[in-house]
Amino acid sequence: MMKRIIWLLTLVVTTNFTNAQNSDELFNKANNLYKNGSYEQAVELYKSVIESKNVSSELFYNLGNCYYKLNKVGPSIYNYEKALLLDPLNKDAKNNLVFAKRLTLDRIEELPKSVLQKFNENYISKISFNNWAVVAIMFSILTSLFFILYYFSSKPTKKRIFFATSILCFIALIFSISITYHQYNKYNNTIEAIVFSDEVSVKNEPTINGDEIFTLHEGTKLIVIDEVDDWKKILLADGKIGWLKSKSIKELSLI
Repeated sequence: MMKRIIWLLTLVVTTNFTNAQNSDELFNKANNLYKNGSYEQAVELYKSVIESKNVSSELFYNLGNCYYKLNKVGPSIYNYEKALLLDPLNKDAKNNLVFAKRLTLDRIEELPKSVLQKFNENYISKISFNNWAVVAIMFSILTSLFFILYYFSSKPTKKRIFFATSILCFIALIFSISITYHQYNKYNNTIEAIVFSDEVSVKNEPTINGDEIFTLHEGTKLIVIDEVDDWKKILLADGKIGWLKSKSIKELSLI
């Protein structure tokens, strides 16, 4: 039985290692094709890497660059957004996303934001909930460490310093846990999507006979707030709400 378990574990590790090697080879080949201007071929290889589940922020960033070179606005914006989902600090993806958005036809003005909303967007949201979880773990370790130092310290001065530091670390721990929870809930409850159709009619109800209230074009980002059959209820950054066909958009997710 033990030999069988070891054999299975070895097989799994070997298979994963082989898949990773193959993905790296495809990724490097795709990069070379991109450098040589063979963008469509590079796209196909990047897609093969995605199918192997060995994804990264750099992979989606490079795929976005290919689509940008091919003048495909929706796919380029979609992949830059995917790159930022995996790594919110990817400056290259962020910069190229700005250029790609300039190619879109829709100009949507965001609703005014409060000071707290701006702070959250400019600082807190720049770090993913996974990284905030790591921060929380670090502060939990520091809280425990300084409390132990306080407990075993014999000098009153050091005891006060260690106790005060452990309290500060504990407050930071609670703060980071709160942010992690908030970011995680936001990710699970917020479904963002990119318009892939050249032009899509947005209705006031989920029926073909519904009145058209406005139109959207390729590359526009929106939030999906409801779903009925093959219709999606969407919300724009300027507060507009309407219904459009599901096939006209592509939802963003980490995988």
